[in-house]
Amino acid sequence: MILQTDTTVDYSPTASGHPQVTFEHTTAGMAAVVGWPATEPLLVDVCAMFESFGLRTAAHRQVSTDGAEGPGSVHEFAFAESSFSAPVLNHIAAAFEAGSAGRWRIDQYARLVATAGIDWREAVLVRAMCRFLRQTQLGFSETYLVDSLASNPDFVRALVTLFQARLDPARTGDPERANAALTDLVDSATTLDEDRIRRALQAFVLAVVRTNWFQRDAQGQPKPYLSFKIDSGRLATRGRVVPFREIFVHSDEVEGIHVRSGAVARGGLRWSNRSEDFRTEVLGLMKTQSVKNAPIVPMGAKGAFVVRAADTPARAGYATFIRGLLDITDNIVDGAVVHPADTLCLDGEDAYLVVAADKGTATFSDLANSIAAEYDFWLGDAFASGGSAGYDHKAMGITARGAWLSVERHFAEAGHDIDTDEFSVVGAFDHRHIFLDPDPDTAVSYRERERLFGLPTSSWTDYEREKISTGGGVWSRSAKSITLSPQVRARLGIESSSLDPDELIQALLRAPVDLLWNGGIGTYVRAASETDVDAQDPANDRVRVSAGELRCAVIGEGGNLGLTQQARIDYAGDGGRINADFIDNAAGVATSDFEVNIKIALDAAVRAGTLSAERRASLLAQVADDVAARVLDDSASQILAISLASAQARHLLDRHVRLIGNLEKVGGINPRTEGLPSPAELKRRASSGHGLTRPEIAILLAQSKNLVSQELLASTVPDDEVFAARLTGYFPDAVTENVAAQIAAHPLRREIIATSIADELINRVGPGAIFWLQERFGITTSEVASAYAAVSAIYELDALWERALEGPGTGIERPESLLDTSWLIEHAVSWLLRRRRGIVVPEREIDRFADSVRRLVELPRGERALDADLPGALQFADTADSLGISVERVAEVHHELGQRLGIGWVVDALSDRTGSTHWDVLAAAAVHDDLSDLHHALTVRVLRDDGTATGNAVAAWCEAHSHDLRRFELVVDAVRGDGEVDLAKTCAVTAALRALDN
Repeated sequence: MILQTDTTVDYSPTASGHPQVTFEHTTAGMAAVVGWPATEPLLVDVCAMFESFGLRTAAHRQVSTDGAEGPGSVHEFAFAESSFSAPVLNHIAAAFEAGSAGRWRIDQYARLVATAGIDWREAVLVRAMCRFLRQTQLGFSETYLVDSLASNPDFVRALVTLFQARLDPARTGDPERANAALTDLVDSATTLDEDRIRRALQAFVLAVVRTNWFQRDAQGQPKPYLSFKIDSGRLATRGRVVPFREIFVHSDEVEGIHVRSGAVARGGLRWSNRSEDFRTEVLGLMKTQSVKNAPIVPMGAKGAFVVRAADTPARAGYATFIRGLLDITDNIVDGAVVHPADTLCLDGEDAYLVVAADKGTATFSDLANSIAAEYDFWLGDAFASGGSAGYDHKAMGITARGAWLSVERHFAEAGHDIDTDEFSVVGAFDHRHIFLDPDPDTAVSYRERERLFGLPTSSWTDYEREKISTGGGVWSRSAKSITLSPQVRARLGIESSSLDPDELIQALLRAPVDLLWNGGIGTYVRAASETDVDAQDPANDRVRVSAGELRCAVIGEGGNLGLTQQARIDYAGDGGRINADFIDNAAGVATSDFEVNIKIALDAAVRAGTLSAERRASLLAQVADDVAARVLDDSASQILAISLASAQARHLLDRHVRLIGNLEKVGGINPRTEGLPSPAELKRRASSGHGLTRPEIAILLAQSKNLVSQELLASTVPDDEVFAARLTGYFPDAVTENVAAQIAAHPLRREIIATSIADELINRVGPGAIFWLQERFGITTSEVASAYAAVSAIYELDALWERALEGPGTGIERPESLLDTSWLIEHAVSWLLRRRRGIVVPEREIDRFADSVRRLVELPRGERALDADLPGALQFADTADSLGISVERVAEVHHELGQRLGIGWVVDALSDRTGSTHWDVLAAAAVHDDLSDLHHALTVRVLRDDGTATGNAVAAWCEAHSHDLRRFELVVDAVRGDGEVDLAKTCAVTAALRALDN
C-alpha cells in the first residue's frame, strides 16, 4: 500500500533535537507521523523499531514541511491492522521517542509496552529482571521469556506493581495486596515453564532489598542504568554457592554482578568475557575468595561486568558498574550511617563496600576512587585499594613473595633449602608465547628476568636469545609446529622431535621437574575423574592435563584456579606437595586489607583535623615495608598451620570429620562444593589409616576461621579489655602513634579483633580443636577464646612459639617442637575449661598463675621438668598454692613420679593410637584425662606424705609402698610387653593407678 501524496499532515519537526511521534486513525487504519529534527535514520531501521512494538509497516511517505522550527523532515507510516488503545499508543510513542534519543535500546522487550500497556522504563525494568534470571541458569532463552510474558500481560502489570509497591520510597502502594494479586497469577499458570518463569520473577522482586530505580540524576532524570541489591537466599533458582548479598547492574551498554559472602567483604572486579554466565564465574571466584580472605577482616566478594555495546570502552562500562554499586550503598557521614536518597532500604545499615583490581581492571583503581569521591563515599581512596594513592602490589611483589613461602616450606619439609640448593624448572608460557630454557645459567637468567619485569608491556619475545641455554628458545603459540632440540626433549622427558604449541604446553605441565609454578590465569590441571567442563575454563581445554600425569615434586600457586580442587587432592594423595591457591596467593588480598583499614583510621584523623593530607600520604608510604612484613608473617603462619595438621592428619581424622559436619550444619558450607571428602570416602580413609590431604586441610583451616570469627563477633569477646591490645597491635607502630584515637574508634575494630583471635588460635591449635573442645565440655567458641587469652598470657605463648620456630633442626624436625607447643595450648585450655566449667575470667587466671608458670618456663632445660610436663603447669601452680610449697617442687616430683611409674609411656602410646570411631576417640580422651588426673593426685599424695618438701620424696614413697607399687608395675610391664596399647589395656593401667593412689 502506498499513501497518497496529497494527504494533508499538519506537523512540523521541533527544535528539541529528538524525534516526535503522533499516532492517528485514518480511513485506511492506524498511522504514525514522525518528525525528525535532524538527520533521519534508515527507513528499514525505523520500520524495525515499529515492528518491535508489534506494528508492521504497510506504507510510508515523506511529508514536506515549511521547517517553521528549523531543518528536519516529517514521515508518515501506515500500519497493518492494530487495535491498540490510546494509552498504549501514547506509551509506544514515548518509547519510540526515547529509543530514538538513545535513552534505551529498543529490542524484543518493547513488545511488552504494547501487550501489557507498560511504559518503556518499565519494559527496561522487566528486561533487567529477565537478564538476571538468565544468569541464574533458569534455563530459558530470552526470546522464550519474552514470548511467555507477552502472552500474559496481566502478570507483567502485576509484577511491575509489586516492584513499585515494595520499593517505592514514597510508599504509596500496598506490598501485601500486590504480592497476593501476583501470587494468584503465578498459581494460575497452565504449564510448568510458565510456572517456573513466573515464580522466578516474583521471587526476584521479593528478593530485592534496594534499587536505584526511583533515583534521579542531577538533571532530575531517571538514571540510564538500573541496579538491584538482592538477598540471594530468597531467589527461586539457587545454585550450590549462595551469596550473602549481590548487586546486579543493568544498562544497554553494560551488565555486571557483585557478590559477597558476608556483610563485610571485599574482592576484585573483573572485565569478563563470559557474557552468558558471568554470574557463574563470579560465584566460583567468590567461593575461592571467601577461603582466601579467612585470615583477614573482610569475607570474600567478587564482581564482574560485561560490555554489551561494541562501541562502549571497558573503562566506561566499569564506571557505570561502579556507579550502580555506589548508588545503593550506604555512606557514613559524621560517624552516622546514611541511606542513599530516594531509596527504600529493606535490609538495614550496610556501608562497607570495598573493591579491588582484577583481570582487565588492573589500571582502574584510580577511576573507581574518583567516582567514589563524586559520591563523597566515606572510604575515600580506600574504596578501591591500590592505585596511585595505595600500595602497588607488583612493585612490592607481595603476592609472589607470599606464594614463595609455600614453596619454601614444601621443599624444607622434603629436606631441601631452596635458598642454597638447586632445584629444577624448565620453561614458561602465557597466552602469547612459550619459553624454554633447558639448562639455564641461574645468575644470567635471574638478571634477564629482572630486566623484563621492569620493562613496560614486556613479553617473552623481549628475552635476549643469547642468554637462553643451548636448545632453548621462544615460540609463538600460533605456530603450526615447534621443532624440539635434544636438550628440550631430555628436559621434558619426551621423545617427540616436534609438537604443536598446545602439545608442547601439555609436555611442560607434565615435565619431570622439582617445581611447577602457576602465576597466571587459567585452569590447567583437572582430576582424572573430572571432565574439561568441570574445570569451567573452556579457553584452556586444549592444553589441560590430569593430575595423575604430573611429574613435578612441588606446585606453587601464585595465580588463581590453576588446578581444580579435586586435582589438588589427587596430586597430594599421590605424594605431591601442594596447598591451594587461596593459601599460596593470599598475601595480595591481605596487603589490600591492611591498606584499607589503615586508610580508614588515617582519613578519620584527616577529617578531624589532627592529621594533614600530606602526613597521611607519607605515613602510608612509611609503613609499606612493615605492612609487607606483617602480611608475610601471617602467610607463613597459615602455611605452617597446614603443615602441623598434615603431620597429624591420620590421628586427627575424627576431629576433621566432626568439623566438616559442624561447618555444614552451623557454617552453612556444602562439603561437596568445597571439595571435601564424602562420608563414604572418609570411612575408607579411616579404615586405611589415611587422613585429609593438605588441600582439604586448607579448606577446613579457612572455613574454621570464617566461622569462628563470626561466632566471636556475635559474642562480647571483641569488647573484652583483655583483647584490646589486639586492635592496636594490628596496626604498624607509626600509625598507632599518630592516630591512636581513630584506631580506638575504628568502625571495624570488633572485626579486626575477632579475626585476629580466630586466625592465631586456629593456626596454633589446628582446625577442629575448638569444636572438639565444644563437644567435650559443652562450651561456646567465646569461652574457648577467653580460656586461650588466659593461657596465652600465662605461658607467654608468643615467646614459646617463636622459640620453637627458631629452634635447632631441619624443616622436617622443627614441627615436632611446634606440635608440642600446640598440645600444651590445648591441654592448658582444656584444664581451665574443665576446672572453671567454661566460665574463665582471663584477668583472674593471669593474676593467679602467670608468675608460677613463668618460673617453670624460664628454668634452664637441665633444671626444670621436661617440656612434656609444661602443659600441666597450671595444675602444678594450683597444687603449690594449696600445699604452700614452690611450683618448682611440684613439677619436679610430678616428673620424677611419671618416670618412675612409666605413666608417660602409656600416655604417649595412647596419644599415638588412632581411634577407629568417634566414640573410640572420645573414650581415649576420657581415659587420657583420668590418667593425667590420677598422676597428679598421686603427686599430691607423695608431696603430702613427704612432709619436708625436700629430698627424694618419690623414692621414699615408692619404698614405703613397694608392695602396691609392684602390682602396678606388673600391669604396666604386661601392657608394654604386648607392644600395642588399646583402650582396654589403658583402662587396666588406669584402674591399677587408681588402686595405687588409694
